[in-house]
Amino acid sequence: MDHIVTVQDAVTAFAPWMEPTDAELDAIEQEMPVILADVELLDAQIITIDRSPSELDERRIRRARRRALAARVALVNRAAGTSLPGGAA
Repeated sequence: MDHIVTVQDAVTAFAPWMEPTDAELDAIEQEMPVILADVELLDAQIITIDRSPSELDERRIRRARRRALAARVALVNRAAGTSLPGGAA
């Protein structure tokens, strides 16, 4: 009796639909500042999980929140500027 489970994995492992398209990679590249800002915010929050935050921790979290918000605003403004017809902003 032959099992085809490993053959199934080998056949579908390199299917072209599994790779991201160029458009998806471009979208990820556009969102990278937001992703990095969110990671920085999470890092600042993770540090304070098991202890009460010091004044320095609170400043770091506030600064990370502002950066994350600024990155999101920049992304939205960039997307709104490119999607309007006629160059009107």
